[in-house]
Amino acid sequence: MGHMGQIALRVAVGLLIVAGCRTATAAQLAPVASLSDELAAQYKLVKMAADSSGLVVTEPGTVLMVKKGGVLSFPPNDAAVLATKYENGSIHSPSAVATGLFKQNVPTRFLTAGERVYVTKLDVNVKAGKISFSIVECDSCNGVQQPNFYKAQVNFQFAKGYLESANPADVETTIGQVLAIDEDPQAGDQGGGQQSGAAAAAAAPEPEKPAAPVNISVGQTVEQVKAALGEPQKTVNLGTKQILLYKDLKITFIKGKVTDVE
Repeated sequence: MGHMGQIALRVAVGLLIVAGCRTATAAQLAPVASLSDELAAQYKLVKMAADSSGLVVTEPGTVLMVKKGGVLSFPPNDAAVLATKYENGSIHSPSAVATGLFKQNVPTRFLTAGERVYVTKLDVNVKAGKISFSIVECDSCNGVQQPNFYKAQVNFQFAKGYLESANPADVETTIGQVLAIDEDPQAGDQGGGQQSGAAAAAAAPEPEKPAAPVNISVGQTVEQVKAALGEPQKTVNLGTKQILLYKDLKITFIKGKVTDVE
């Protein structure tokens, strides 16, 4: 190979190396979904508004089921709430002292396992190792007669540095120990809003119409009776006499014609 050929070969190899480095760099710089993005996609926030009847759900979000007791909730008109912490598999409710200092005579209550809630706010603090859920009762899912919309906050505390490289699926598993995504399609109205009477009536299934009465009369043929009643449970053949037995009927035929119905 001549001198010029060697130069051309070296240039080609150099270009291939540069292209490979650019490809590797581009792969390294490719956007990766953050933990916040992953959780935001998994837990859709509810949208609510107020009207003359009080709070209403305008756009339902992900329905969660409370799996552990001890989550302290507050009335919807309270400006703030005390957070319940979940750490190392244990629920830490706000202390009675803290609740007393926070506000006197607050009509708080603990959410019970099995109640369903919406997410109103989700905050991921990777540096602090904390994920905070603000939740509100899904009254229509819980089938309550009087909407309450009690609200609460649950802080999931992780070890320092864990969230920086945590697998989102593992984080969701931990969250699910307290607030599990409700995947039961039959678990109440997950549409979220309190339906008006007209909407509920429209959504309700129509009652089944009563079956039209069937008349069996003397002189009808076997074919006519079967067309009206279907196949009998039992057939008795006695020469020119035939008996068809149904659940509540005994029909006698002589020479193929109805002569008696019992």
